[in-house]
Amino acid sequence: MSFTGFTKLHMIYRIILINLVNPVKLLLLLLILCFARTTSAHEGPPFPLFVDQKVDRYVVSVWTDPDVGTALFFVIVNTPELPPDLRVQIGVQPVSGRLPEAVYTAQRENLQNQVQYRADVHFDAEELWRVRVRLESAQGSAETIATVEATPPGYGRWDLLLYLAPFLAVGLLWAIAMARKIRRSR
Repeated sequence: MSFTGFTKLHMIYRIILINLVNPVKLLLLLLILCFARTTSAHEGPPFPLFVDQKVDRYVVSVWTDPDVGTALFFVIVNTPELPPDLRVQIGVQPVSGRLPEAVYTAQRENLQNQVQYRADVHFDAEELWRVRVRLESAQGSAETIATVEATPPGYGRWDLLLYLAPFLAVGLLWAIAMARKIRRSR
């Protein structure tokens, strides 16, 4: 077999192009993308609900990723002497009052220079929710209230295709350019 007029790199490109243009393989790829299972990832980083708010003797920051379904809440307590028995609870209720308040206990996480509490909260609909953060210890209790809007969870399995579309478009343009270049060199 002779490589006259072609370099090995051109032959590799040609093999890739032949495999990309194959309609059976393209259809198989599209079917895989359409029926792929979703993962439990959020759309973006948590954002602050409030930062450094004075709640009794505590200074509290609450960060959240309020997706419909499972929403994440992070409560950061900035106090020089944090009580060892401190418990943090997150209570959520639709502002409309259509459901009673649901209370979730946050789990303590020890990070490098701070202590934070994490809670997985369930939102069943995209609407405004009242969030009550309650801090309890043997020294007493304190609480604060805020509101947050639950955001849609995304497009599900179509997220991958939506985010992949620009890269597929660039790849298609590259493949077309390479096919034209190969035809001209013949």
